[in-house]
Amino acid sequence: MTTEILRRTDWRGIEAVIVDLDGTMVDTAGDFHAAVNAMLLALAHQHPDLGPVQPMSAGEIVGFVGKGSENLIRRVLDARFSPLHANGLFADAYALYDREYVRINGQFSDVYPNVREGLAALKRLGLRMACVTNKPWNFTEPLLAKTGLAQYFELVYGGDAFALRKPDPYPLLRVAEAFRVEPSAVLAIGDSENDARAARAAGMGVLLMPYGYNHGNPVQGVDADGIVADIARVAALLADHRPIPR
Repeated sequence: MTTEILRRTDWRGIEAVIVDLDGTMVDTAGDFHAAVNAMLLALAHQHPDLGPVQPMSAGEIVGFVGKGSENLIRRVLDARFSPLHANGLFADAYALYDREYVRINGQFSDVYPNVREGLAALKRLGLRMACVTNKPWNFTEPLLAKTGLAQYFELVYGGDAFALRKPDPYPLLRVAEAFRVEPSAVLAIGDSENDARAARAAGMGVLLMPYGYNHGNPVQGVDADGIVADIARVAALLADHRPIPR
């Protein structure tokens, strides 16, 4: 049972919501696990001098998720090879991972409970809605389409939309700019320190889900406005402070 933590209770004035993808809306750990191990296998075929390459466990990979594909691949290579080999293999590994993830995308993923209900409730409140993720666009767009979540968002920024990605606040500030709202009128929903740091730096509110990845660390230690059970609960909190449009 999730223990709710609310450090902020007044949500008046919220006009827009930014939602993270991996670990917040969709449990994509299975996709990462399958794609990384397929990449390692293909890499070993390309470079037979490496010898057998040990597959990675799902737990290892989840700890690397959240800071974009480049960081993920570098962490994987660092865990399996010497620094010299890891640097030299990066370009090939990244290309292979991209190929494998596109093939696997969504096959081993599930939408978390109450995500669709929560997103629908947020839309009924008349809130502007955006998805901002560190996942590359060529992974993000097909996954949102496959899961049926694309319909809830009028704006989607992948991790390669800008030169800077979360935990930098830049992508979140671009959402506020596009929606023509003040950052203080935006709530970010995520599952990790990346999401919280980006929102704090942008001057936005932030609520975290307890079931995500957070680089393998407990989310309870992250500086956020609260931790709530799911996105439907976020909608309920905001509904208490926002009249439903007629």
